[in-house]
Order: sequence, then structure tokens, then C-alpha cells
Amino acid sequence: MKIQQSISLKAYNTFGIDVKAQKFVEVTDQSQLKSILEKNTLSLLILGGGSNLLLTKDFDGLVIKNNIKGIDIVVEDNDSVTLKVGAGENWHRFVMYCIDNNYCGVENLSLIPGNVGASPMQNIGAYGVEVKDVITKVEAINLKDFSVKEFENQECDFGYRTSVFKTSEKGNYFISAVTFKLSKHPKLNTSYGAIDNELKEKGITNPNIKEVSDAVIAIRKNKLPDPAQIGNSGSFFKNPVVTEGVKNTILQNFENAPNYQQPDGSYKMAAGWLIEQCGWKGKMIGNYGVHDKQALVLVNHGGAKGSEIFQLSEDIISSVQQKFNITLEREVNII
Repeated sequence: MKIQQSISLKAYNTFGIDVKAQKFVEVTDQSQLKSILEKNTLSLLILGGGSNLLLTKDFDGLVIKNNIKGIDIVVEDNDSVTLKVGAGENWHRFVMYCIDNNYCGVENLSLIPGNVGASPMQNIGAYGVEVKDVITKVEAINLKDFSVKEFENQECDFGYRTSVFKTSEKGNYFISAVTFKLSKHPKLNTSYGAIDNELKEKGITNPNIKEVSDAVIAIRKNKLPDPAQIGNSGSFFKNPVVTEGVKNTILQNFENAPNYQQPDGSYKMAAGWLIEQCGWKGKMIGNYGVHDKQALVLVNHGGAKGSEIFQLSEDIISSVQQKFNITLEREVNII
């Protein structure tokens, strides 16, 4: 464990933004973290997979890269398995581990970038599934007194792409592990998005979890850029949730506007569609812009500044507000 000085963070964020950290260290267990925190007097930035943030400037402080690994079976029976997973594990590799072992519940979340530790923070979701439905506990270390706390599912205050770790407890905890309870009896969710169509095209009528995962991977690869090829953070904006009145007003002028009724009677609108209607899809400004297949994704083709991409997001928010009277929220963290 070595604290490095003046390190570029380009390789540690999926946008590929080249900013520097005053100090940088990687930790692989709780004792290392405690040892570092006891001596640290600088501002802190915790990094996982670097997939859900936009770095807009050099970080004048200490960056701690979370590399705590491990997948352990806590309890298992004929119906389910409970796994405790290190926060530094790659999310997609964890999903593949589950599929290889026929553990069901995360197959719709295949190929989401980032690490396991970010999954409860963001309450990641895709194709009708949210990770909150399989999380039982989140183990986290208090950054002030170094005590370890286990947040039960309800204590995490999960919401749409948010949790207590992004709201009232933001910056207070270092997530070290996440506990998941997964089923051994598949209850597949294939009705959301294009999963059913993808399966039908492959002639699959009675899919297993691997086939659902393969369908999700194919869909995501078709419309989302690989961060290894084009810098991006996946979906940059949340899908806005609006009242029935706002939804109806939009449908008066755009009868095909995608909308999805929520349990509370509100409606989720497709942010990508809203952005596309404002003319942003595929728009490039020098070496950065909006992806040509999915308007939710902002891209860096190399050399862009985080501040430039942030300004692009501001311009998109402004144009959607003017056209639809809806204020988009960013899904990524701005540093």
C-alpha cells in the first residue's frame, strides 16, 4: 500500500478525463483504509469503477481507490443463496458469477459498468429491475470514527437511482461490502424494453437466466458505447417522473412520447427521447458530444475536458426545460 503523489485519474474514470489527484492510494481491506484515514487531513474522494462520475478539475486531496474483493456464501438452501460481495468487485463479473451458478435476480443488470460498491449507492437498474430488490445489507465504514455499520435494506432509503449514500449520508461512509439474496428459482422479467423481441429473434420462447443476460448484453452493446473505446459514463441523466397532467400535455403535441405509469400514479418519461426531440442526438462539439445511438449518453472521443461535458449537460437540461417544461436531473456525480 503506497500513497502516490500527483497522479493522473484518466485511467480511473470511464469518461477518460485527464485530471490529477494530489494524492492517490488503493486499499484492499478495512485495516488499510483505517490506517490511511487515521493519518489523513486532506479532502477525500472515494473511487470504485469510476463509471458514474464526471471529473471537472484536478482534485486537491486524497483519492482512495476501493479494491476490496471477495464473494462469500453467507447462507444457502434449496431455494436461495445469500452472498457477501466485496465493494471492489467488478459488477458485470459478479453478475456472470451469479449466472454461472444459476443464482437469479441480477441477470437484467448485465453489462452495467462500475463496481459492486456503487450498486446500492445508485440503486442501479435496467430493464424493469432495480438492485434494491436483491440487496439485504450494505456494510459501510464511517469515515470519521472508522466504525463499521451494516445498513439493512430499509435503512438504505432506496429510490430511483438514489439511496441514503447519495443524500443524508453522502460523503460519510466508505462502502466495503454488499450482501445479496438471490433465488435459485427463476422469475424472469423480460417484458421491459426490447428483451422479448431480442429473445424472439433468436427463437427462444422459454429462456433461462443466461439467455436473458445474453439478450440484455446484446441490446446494450447495440446502443451503448464501450467505455474502453469511447469515454462515457452510461446514462448521464435520470428518466424524469412527472404528473399525469404534464404527461398528457406532452402527448397532445407528441402522441408517441414514451411514458410508463408508476405505482403511485405518476409517469416516467424517457429522457433519451426528450433529448432527441431537442436535436441533440449525435451532435458533436469538437471531440465530445451526444452518442448517435442513445441520446442519454454523453461521450468523450478523447481529450475533452470535464468542464466542457458539464456545460454540454447544462445546455441539454436548458433545452429540454424550454421545450417540455421538464427539468432533467443528472445521474452522474459531478466532482
